[in-house]
Order: sequence, then C-alpha cells, then structure tokens
Amino acid sequence: MGVPTIAFEMSGPLRIAVLAGDWTLTGLEGRLDALRAQLAAAEAGEIESWNLAAVSRLDSLGASVLWRGWGDRLPERLEADPRTRRMLESAATLGVRRRASAPQSRFGDSVVALGRVGIALWRQLIGMIALTGQMLFDLAAAVRRPHDAPLRELSANLYKTGVTALPITALVGFLIGVVLSYLSALQLKTFGADVFIINILGIGIVRELGPVLVAVLVAGRSGSAMTAQLGVMRVTEEIDALTTMGVPATLRLVLPKVLALLAAMPLLVLWTSSSALFGGMVAASIQLDISYGFFLETLPRVVPIANLYIGLGKGLAFGLVIALVACHFGLTVKPNTESLSANTTRSVVSAITCVILVDAVFAIATRHIGMPT
Repeated sequence: MGVPTIAFEMSGPLRIAVLAGDWTLTGLEGRLDALRAQLAAAEAGEIESWNLAAVSRLDSLGASVLWRGWGDRLPERLEADPRTRRMLESAATLGVRRRASAPQSRFGDSVVALGRVGIALWRQLIGMIALTGQMLFDLAAAVRRPHDAPLRELSANLYKTGVTALPITALVGFLIGVVLSYLSALQLKTFGADVFIINILGIGIVRELGPVLVAVLVAGRSGSAMTAQLGVMRVTEEIDALTTMGVPATLRLVLPKVLALLAAMPLLVLWTSSSALFGGMVAASIQLDISYGFFLETLPRVVPIANLYIGLGKGLAFGLVIALVACHFGLTVKPNTESLSANTTRSVVSAITCVILVDAVFAIATRHIGMPT
C-alpha cells in the first residue's frame, strides 16, 4: 500500500504539486490532518498545476479531502487518469448539491423545524383518532357477542393497574396530605384562621390534587408498562402473529387495558384522596390541635359533594387519556429496541401533558360548580 504524499516541484515557470500513494480510507488513517495542512499551504501558495498521475488508488474520502482542500472547486490545470478524474467530479457534484440544499437562514431552519413538529403532532392525532374508533368498534362487537369479550384480559389488567397500585398511591397520598397540611398550618396560624385548613385540604385534595396526583402516578407506572408490553410484542412480531391467526389485536390487547383503567381510576382517586385527607388530618391534629372528630364533622359542610363528583369525573377522563396514549405509542413501536425505549418515554411525557390539558379544561368548565358560597 502506497503512503499518500504531496510533493512540490518546479517545471520551468510552473509550480506543480505532485500527489502519490493510496488516497483511501485506509491510506489516510493517521495522516489526514497533516495532508489537509499541506493542501491548505499549497492553496495559499498558489500552486498552478496538480499532478495526480502517481495516485494509485482514490476513494470517496480521498476525493472529498482533495475537493475541500481545493476550496470546493477543481483546479484549472489537473493531470489525472480517467478513473481518478471521474471520482473527483463525483465529489464535486456532491459538494455542489450539498451547498444547494443547505438552509439559507436561521428563520428558514425554524420554519422547517416547526413544520416537522406540526406534521408529527398531526400524525399522532390521526393515529389516536383511528385507535379510538377501532376500540369503539371492538366494544360494539364484544357487546353483540359476549362470548368473544376479553374478560380474562380485563380482569388481569384491572388487577395490574388497580390493585397493585393501592400501596404506592396510598403512601404518596398520605405524604402529600401531611406536607400540604403542614405548610398551610404555618400560614393559617399566623392569621388565627386554623379552622380553614379543613377547607383548603378538602377542596384542594378532593377536587384537584387527588385526581392529578393519581393520574401522574398511573401514567408513569401503568402507562409505561402498557406501552412497553405492546412495544415488546411489536418487536417480537407477536401482534403480527395474532393478526395472521385472525385474532383482532385491538380487541385482545387495547380494549381490556382501556376498560380496566377506566374502572380503576375513579377508585384510585377516591382511595388516594382519602389517604391524603387522612394525612392532612393527622398533621392538622399535631400542628393546630384540631381533633379528628371535628375534622370529619366539618369536612362535609365546607366541601360540597359536587367536588367529589368532579374528582371522580376527572379520574374517568384521565384514565381514558392515559390508556389511549399508552396503547397508541405501544402499537407504533418499530421493530427495534431504540424505538421501544423512545416510545415508552414519549408515552409517559405525552400522557402527563394530556392529563394537564384535560385538567385545565375541567377547571374552566366547572369553575362555578362545587365552590362554597
């Protein structure tokens, strides 16, 4: 293998650069920086002719190095065999295309990036709508033919998303109630309004904090598990196998998950809100010396029952959103592990974002409902 070299000679009044050796990926290894420096010096020294007759081999890397060293142009005087010249002309053509396709401004880059984000969001929305429609068809089919209903899958998903989530939601709810009660007590004690801690805890937890807290926990716990399960089945081609055997994948895989989360979320909201209120009641008893009996007697009077209905309604909506988002991203996983991890992350982030958006809609729609007068 010939070592790539550059030599400078004088042929009468002409200054000539003579190239030799293998200008290939293997030949240029470890010598690329030195050769680029020589090319830059030759360009600065105004070499009038380039002789590539002694170049034994030239690949696309070597042609690209020469093209860039010549300032993105071919020398006027170039001596090379036909194969070498064709390779250099190919590098020149690619360089021209690269310059022509380069963005012209940062504003153009921003517009293109915004367009890509918009197209991606539109595709995700269309996919969600299609999945929802297919799920409704599957639900109608299950109602018409009860023996085909996925009852075992529904029971298993209800256990996974509901029963196994009870300990963590109770613990987190209790601690949040303690923290909220403790921080509120510090301010209320300053103004002598200790009794109003019941109002703060009741409205805040039952109407807002309980449903949102459960939704975030379920999105990170059950939502990611749903996406990962469907994604693994996509990677291992199990979903394709079910389709080949005539088993509707959405009926057996998506519908049970959605129905199970719809049934479990209101119960989890009620469970977590109760745990949070209990934690707040304990903290209020310690900080403000409010008895448990007085707390439980006052709570129904200062928190209208409509707040409980709103909280349960939020649980239903959040459960539907989380399940649909998780299943959508699970079914769109490509058959590789990188797509699986990326879609699982997108599923959790998208589900939490959708939960916040739905909560904002609920807050606007129910702003005059359930508030004490």
